[in-house]
Amino acid sequence: RLLDRANMLKLTAPQMTVLVGGMRALDANFAHSKHGVFTDRPEALTNDFFVNLLDIGTAWRPSASEANVYEGSDRVTGEPRWTATAVDLVFGAHSQLRAVAEVYAGDDAKEKFVRDFAKAWSKVMNLDRYDLLGKRNGERKITGEAGS
Repeated sequence: RLLDRANMLKLTAPQMTVLVGGMRALDANFAHSKHGVFTDRPEALTNDFFVNLLDIGTAWRPSASEANVYEGSDRVTGEPRWTATAVDLVFGAHSQLRAVAEVYAGDDAKEKFVRDFAKAWSKVMNLDRYDLLGKRNGERKITGEAGS
């Protein structure tokens, strides 16, 4: 379903993946929920969401106290690390999304992550910009103006 929703926004799987990971890292959740904010540096655009999601040192279990929430704890010490929703964990479970997540989790992917996030963000923000419909070769054709 997540990929179907992304398709409605004309987003590819990698674009949707980078947007969700970036928004989680930026701590831009509804009602400031901490679910899926897998970073010690909230509000910074980092690839921490993917790095910590795919950390094999974290064991995920359904929360005993909250419906539709998962708790991630250190496999060795049992110390709690993160909380997540099923939407967060799908990036580690779905084969196509996991492959993209692994690219963004790499140490050498920090710049790629930021560039791809900016491009995907711009794409979404311009989806309803009908004045850009005639954009070709870097030129903008403004619709609705006299003579257009």
